[in-house]
Amino acid sequence: MAPWYIAVILGLVEGLTEFLPVSSTGHLILAGHLLDFTGPKADTFDIAIQLGAILAVVVLYRERFLGLLKENPTRPFSGKRGILMLLLTSLPALGLGFLAHHAIKTYLFGPQTVALALFVGAVLLLWTEFRVKRTRRVTQAATLDAITPRLAFGIGLFQCLALWPGFSRAGATIMGGMLLGVDRKTAAEYSFLAAVPVMCAAVGYDMLKNWRLFEAGDFSFLAIGFVASFVFGWLAVKGFITLLQNMTLKPFAWYRVALAPVVWVFWPK
Repeated sequence: MAPWYIAVILGLVEGLTEFLPVSSTGHLILAGHLLDFTGPKADTFDIAIQLGAILAVVVLYRERFLGLLKENPTRPFSGKRGILMLLLTSLPALGLGFLAHHAIKTYLFGPQTVALALFVGAVLLLWTEFRVKRTRRVTQAATLDAITPRLAFGIGLFQCLALWPGFSRAGATIMGGMLLGVDRKTAAEYSFLAAVPVMCAAVGYDMLKNWRLFEAGDFSFLAIGFVASFVFGWLAVKGFITLLQNMTLKPFAWYRVALAPVVWVFWPK
């Protein structure tokens, strides 16, 4: 398929950017272009290795996910109620994504639109931080167990913004949570958990359509990318939560502003 180190590099890029509000899409496009790894098989590989990042979240938050299997009176985010929260957050993006899949691929997947999504997402992140600081709004949810059905669904509506390639699913859900009154750290943690059902559905759908692109010899390459994505996804999630205890989302927003013209200029022609 390609040299093994390309799988490592792309796994690193996927793992580090998937759960940060910086858009893994833009980074993977640039990395693939610079490594001369493009085409339908490369696009499917980029999607497949997301499973490694998903597994990193499942392992890191295994107590929360295992808690979904049984009700815990001391933990509202458990059992059927916890599953309901994730379902309410996932449904808007899954439904809209299913209906608009062709239009998104046709009209929103180009250098101008992705670069614009990076810039618009950056502006909205900066505005979110400004608004939260200025209004000093009362925190409605300072822990995952304080997430209500209304908040879960509201975050799900914001997650629809991530259907615009380059906007960032993490950025959309964290921003949405903060605007709805969720503590910044809790909004990030909930974003990680909410990513699992949406990403599993997206990866499963794409792999079901495109698995024939791969040959038997490609699976070792996929395995390397999967492991790299898992390791660096683990590090990114742990590091991001630590950073949010001491900083805002502004540095990520300014990084996106700088990245937008780079994507526009270096997008593969």
